[in-house]
Amino acid sequence: MKIVVIGGGGLIGKKLVTNLRQQGHDVQAASPSTGVNTVTGEGLAEALAGAQIVVDVANSPSFEETAALEFFNTGGRNLLAAEAAAGVGHHVALSVVGTERLLAMGYFGAKLAQEDLIKAAAIPYTIVRATQFFEFVGAIAQSATDGQTVRLPPALMQPIAADDVAAALAEVAIAKPLNGTLEVAGPEPIRMDELVRRFLVATRDTRQVITDPQAGYFGIAVNDQSLTPGDHPKIGPTHFADWLGRSIPQG
Repeated sequence: MKIVVIGGGGLIGKKLVTNLRQQGHDVQAASPSTGVNTVTGEGLAEALAGAQIVVDVANSPSFEETAALEFFNTGGRNLLAAEAAAGVGHHVALSVVGTERLLAMGYFGAKLAQEDLIKAAAIPYTIVRATQFFEFVGAIAQSATDGQTVRLPPALMQPIAADDVAAALAEVAIAKPLNGTLEVAGPEPIRMDELVRRFLVATRDTRQVITDPQAGYFGIAVNDQSLTPGDHPKIGPTHFADWLGRSIPQG
């Protein structure tokens, strides 16, 4: 079957395309670099011709509220309209665990708007909400850095490897649409300050993590429920220690 991956050149997209091709599917990686742009509509009709499944893992190039809302609203409407015209039978989209609890950051309001568009469309769908990727821990550290100090809250997280997110998306894509939302998370809960502390030690980074319950996550207040999944999420197999061992250069 033909599967189109929107955002196929990104972190998750590349892994997903490889995964699905290894299973023998006809997969097209669609992105502006390949002439497919959801915001302008360029190349969408051609890319989706004959597609049975579309997986949207594209992300806004900006986390600023207005720009993100424009990206997800305009891109979402264009993509869903093109899918309806092409007769696509399953729309899969990647979103974020806790989106409705993080609306103090405008980006998450834009993600929620994207989800609402999908739910209102006539195309059968599955929304996959993932927790934070291990690959983004460095960015979390950087966002909270002041000199040699990284100030973070002890809020609970359950982060996941990007490989495991891609594997979950591949499984969902070829399954029957849920017409609902599935959460995916890593195998172990860990507090944000400790997660970053372990990352900095593994990367031989001399910055020091200070635990501060008043500190934010990219500037917004979080608690133990903000970033963690609800009941019965799909659990990825990769532990953070194992990911560190294979991802961080040794010696």
